[in-house]
Parts: sequence; C-alpha cells; structure tokens
Amino acid sequence: MPTFSVDKGFRYLVPEDVKKVQVGSVVRVPLGGRRVRGYVVSIENEPTGDRKLKEIVSVSSDVPVFHEKLLETLRWIAAYYVAPLGSVLPRAAPPNLPKLKRSVEVAEDIDCDSSFLSGDNQMLMSEERIRQTYLVTSRADIKRIGRMAADVCRSGGNTLIVMPTVHEAKEMVKKLQPTFGSKVLEAHSGLSPRSVTAVWLEAAICPGRIVVGTREIALWPLRQLSLAVVVEEGRRAMKSPQTPTWHVREVLNRRSKIERAKLVLMGSVPTLETFSNGFAIRESVGRIWPLVEVVDRTEDPPGSGFVTNRTRQALKITMSRHGRAFVLVNRRGYAPAFGCIACRTVRRCPFCGAASGHEKMCQRCHTELNACAQCGGNRFEPFGAGVGRIVDELRGVLGPVVGIADEYESSVIVGTERDLPGMARMELVVAVDADAAILAPHYRAPEDALRLLARLTAMVHPGSGNRAIIQTGMPSHPVMAALRNGNPMDFLEAELATRVAASFPPSGDLIAIEVRGDVGGTDQELRETVFDEIRGPAVGDLGTRWLIQGVDLSKSKVELKKLTQRWRDRGLRVRIDVDPIDL
Repeated sequence: MPTFSVDKGFRYLVPEDVKKVQVGSVVRVPLGGRRVRGYVVSIENEPTGDRKLKEIVSVSSDVPVFHEKLLETLRWIAAYYVAPLGSVLPRAAPPNLPKLKRSVEVAEDIDCDSSFLSGDNQMLMSEERIRQTYLVTSRADIKRIGRMAADVCRSGGNTLIVMPTVHEAKEMVKKLQPTFGSKVLEAHSGLSPRSVTAVWLEAAICPGRIVVGTREIALWPLRQLSLAVVVEEGRRAMKSPQTPTWHVREVLNRRSKIERAKLVLMGSVPTLETFSNGFAIRESVGRIWPLVEVVDRTEDPPGSGFVTNRTRQALKITMSRHGRAFVLVNRRGYAPAFGCIACRTVRRCPFCGAASGHEKMCQRCHTELNACAQCGGNRFEPFGAGVGRIVDELRGVLGPVVGIADEYESSVIVGTERDLPGMARMELVVAVDADAAILAPHYRAPEDALRLLARLTAMVHPGSGNRAIIQTGMPSHPVMAALRNGNPMDFLEAELATRVAASFPPSGDLIAIEVRGDVGGTDQELRETVFDEIRGPAVGDLGTRWLIQGVDLSKSKVELKKLTQRWRDRGLRVRIDVDPIDL
C-alpha cells in the first residue's frame, strides 16, 4: 500500500500448511475484508500473547523478490527519497510473479584466456579498498567491461550493466554475446512482461550471469551481485521521473556498500556528485574526445541564418567526399534562444542569467525582460530553431540530401539528443546552437551541455578530414574551453566551486515539492513543518511548486512524510523530487 501510514507493516501468523516463507516472499493476506498482496519484510519467532493474529493465506512466489541485503537498500530509498515503503518494494519484483515451472539450466562457466584480463583490469578488480571507480572514456569501453565481467563470471558472481536507453542496452548485449553466449541476459521495457520475468528469475537463482538493461534492473535481486557497471550515469534516463525519484548512481552506490560489490561508472563527463564523493577517477591517456572546432557566431552578419558560413562549407566538403553528417538541434519546437541583432549575444535574464526567447518574463525566475543586457539593443532574432527549420535551411543549400533521423538514406541528418543513441559514426557532426544547452534554466545546465557535446563529438568517425563543429556565441565559455582541451577535469573543478557557493548539490541538498488540487493553506503548513530555506510557491503547469534547500535535509524528510500523508488524505496530488535535475 503506497501510504506512509503502513510503513511499519502488519503482523500475520504463518500456518503450518503454508510452504516456507522467507524475507522477500510475496504472499496473500487478509486485510480489511479482502485479500491483498503483501511482501514479507521480517520473520519473528516471538510469542503473540493474548492477541490473535490473522493467518497468511498463501505464498504467491516461488522465489523471494528481494533478500535481506537488498531490503536494506529498499528501505534506504524510501527514507532518502521520501516515499512510502509500499511504493518501493514492488520495484524489486518482476512484472509477473516468479514461478519455478521448469528448472533454469545453469550455463557452463566461461573459459577465458589469461590474456583476456589485462594487468590494468586485474588491478581494478583486486583493489578491495577501492570499490567505487569512474572510468573516463568517450564511449562505452566494451573490452574493459568484458574483462571485468569475465573475472566475475569465473568466480560465480553476477554482473549488472545499466545502460541509459533500450537501444544502447541492445547494442551492449550484441557486443557481449559472442564472448559470453547465454550468460548475457537482456532486460528492458522493450521486452514482453513474460520475457522480463524469465530473465529476472534466471538472474535471481543462477550464478555467473551478466544482466544488461535499463534503469529498473538496478533494483533486481541478483543471486550474488559482485559487479555493477553504469554507463553514462549523468544522463537523465538514469533518474526515475516518478515517485520515488531514485537515481541509479545513488542506489547502486548504496547497494554496492551493503552487498560488498564493486561499482564502476563509465562516461566522458562524470557528474559532480561522482567527482566529489570519493570515487576513484581513472582518466584515459590523451584526449577524452576528438578535436573540436568552435565556430564563433558573433562573427556572422545579422540575418545570415542559423547555420554559419563555415559550417555550410564543411557540410559541402563532406558531401563532396560522399560522407555523412549529423546536425544536432536542441528542440523540435520554434527557437530555444534569441539573440541581440546589434551585438549578436544571446538574450539572457539580467537577474539569473538564463537564456530567454521572445517572452516578456524570464521562464526561470519571472524577472521582466527588456533591452539587451550587453548593449541595450531592443531588437532580437532567434539564435536557434527546431528540426524542421534547420532542415529547410540546409535543403536550400545542399538540396534533398538533408533529412530527419528517421530518414536513414539522407546524407545529412538533423536530429535532437534523443536521436544520438541510434546514430552510426559520421564524418562530420555539428551542434547548431550550443548556447541553448549551456544556458538552459536549471543549475546543471553547463555540466549537462558538456556531456551532450562530448557525446556528439564522440560520433566522429576516425580519419583524416573528419571533424566536429560547435557553433556558439560564447566562444570563451568554460564549456568551450573544456571541449577544446578534450578533458572535463578542470571544468568540473570550477563548476564544483560554483555549486558550493550556491549550496547546490553535491554541496547541499534540494527537494522540490509539487502539489495539485486545492492548495489553500499548504504554504503555511509547509513553513510550519520545515525550518530549512523554502523558495516559492510558484504556480505552473505542474501545479504549485516549492523548493527546499539546505546543507542536510534529513530532518525535513522525516517531517515531510507526515505532512505529505495529511495532504494526500485530503485528496491532493503530491510529488516529491529529491535531488531534482530541473528547478
């Protein structure tokens, strides 16, 4: 039951005719005149005294859906993300009840050459004191993942590999199966519930399995979790948008400590949470991503279009060589940012610095927008555009060879971030408007922008003449400096100092609260309950929203459980977002 009022659970008697009950068993129990599903979280042998307990009706699952160590992590999720335990426990279970209708055959242990394990990998896997490691690399290092997984398989342990998207999970499975065969298990939302349940069951009872999937598998009860690998932990897909708003990185970090498993994160730009919280950062030798050509948009005359002359020439040269190009656009709408016609700088809010469009009010802080903060000009034009407008502009230059991501026969493909996972390597990649990503209205914008642009540049196919072009009106911005250097570490150091000054994560805690319904009196109730800094209320499409900020919000989380339950009992819809990505 997804309510805080039953977090302590209910006691039932286990009758003699009911088969063995374990922690994590799914059972049927009487409750309020009906029979409901329950999860066993504790087994006690204490006498009941004079109180007569109701009996468990039956055990529904042949295999427990969590074990005691995983239960510790699930309880931590409920406390940290301010969620009822009843909404967390089912996330460890498969879509269907696990039934042992037929035995799951255990594949033969993999026989790997000693040469399959490099000295570097042996050091990584043998250092007991370093359980959390970040490998800085432009793309998922299949060889290194394979070496680590092989070592774990040979010892009978299980490996968990979490990918950001279904497409990337499928690609990882394809690359691992030639070596590991049936030991590689694929699990994601693209499969049927029956198939996912079968994979869950095999991973739960069989040793030496490599489970590859998306965010939800991070909570699966593997038989012996020895290694967890997370690729691109900074991507938005790694955080659940629904309550509880848990993050793969934080959950697996906690779980690895409880279950004594190794956690390896991998990507081009570590999040500041990883960078500052004790992970051993292991950098690659040389540049992390290929060379980048930064094109200053302020050099182009007004009205010259969204694509600069230098970019057009690069596209023409690529087409003459029969190469392919990918053009990254920030959105499918109208324009992500506007700029001053006089000085060609991005229109920004004078108070918070967020990029602004043609609106009269800042979308982040609601400050009134007037003249250009740089030169005082009053005329603005769009500095970015949606996919459609860029396609039209490029077709006017290059002809019908330009298309969208679904048109794979096109030589020049225009798409957004969500199209990147399915793209092959290109001879030329272009970011039309990097400024819109850098100046997005949330505190993680520069870090996220660098991560996105690094992913884009990693698509460049190795070879002479192949390149990445980034268009910007801020060529001296720290993100551009990091792209030129080919390494994110100096940028992360400076960005961390900015976060510390603002008391934003990882140096402080944030909780966003969204309430829908009759919110009369809720603001006063919140301020009487929580004594940390409260910003708001702000009214928007998501309802009424507050932001709680502090160095440590542990006490506030305890009080929020009681307040949230009262609000929900009154019929209000409440969403609590701990460590929000967007403000």
